Amino acid sequence: MKPEPNLDIQSTILPKLHKSIIQKILPNLNAISKDRYSILNGIGFELKNLITKHGVAKINFICTHNSRRSHLSQILFHTALEFFQVYHISTYSGGTEATALNDRVVLALEDFGYRIQKVQPNQFNQSHNFQENPVYEIHLSTITKPILAFSKKYQDDPNPKSDFLAIMTCDHASENCPVVFGASSKINLNYTDPKASDGNPDEKQVYSNKLIEIGIEMFALGKLLS
Repeated sequence: MKPEPNLDIQSTILPKLHKSIIQKILPNLNAISKDRYSILNGIGFELKNLITKHGVAKINFICTHNSRRSHLSQILFHTALEFFQVYHISTYSGGTEATALNDRVVLALEDFGYRIQKVQPNQFNQSHNFQENPVYEIHLSTITKPILAFSKKYQDDPNPKSDFLAIMTCDHASENCPVVFGASSKINLNYTDPKASDGNPDEKQVYSNKLIEIGIEMFALGKLLS
């Protein structure tokens, strides 16, 4: 959604989320390693090429289960695009298989400042299995449409079928999905899986740290494009 001219989009971001971005993300943009920044530059280059060619760019963040890292990447990059007022880019996430958006990711997003609501069955596809794969609205501001988050295969609706940039966020998907059908190109941007902490006393902190780690890179990418 493109706001009205002269509207300060940052003033519409939810207060707790805005504070988290200012305190935990932006001060660390210069801490990204040269190797990682080179990958981000490559992603930015591909997105600009897609905009030049098609007028818009579509980016799909992919991991095996579309449960943790791919969702965090999509949501945080979408937020960065809104924050820096970068338009003509649509964000998606998917997996090589569908499972569910992990509850720990939902909690980490809420702690960071997003407002999250479960979608009711009468508001979505009636054939969807809500019990095993809940659907969430991820709200980041008072004026923009929420991100609709649920686990899906990378080629399933509402994801694009062609002319999109595929970003592989885990090494398993990178290795086991050498060809992403419909993608104009594929780039590996792997993150370690916070799943290893599940059930441990430090799991909340591990997921929070992973959100911030991914957020720093997604905001650096958004700034590159602004």
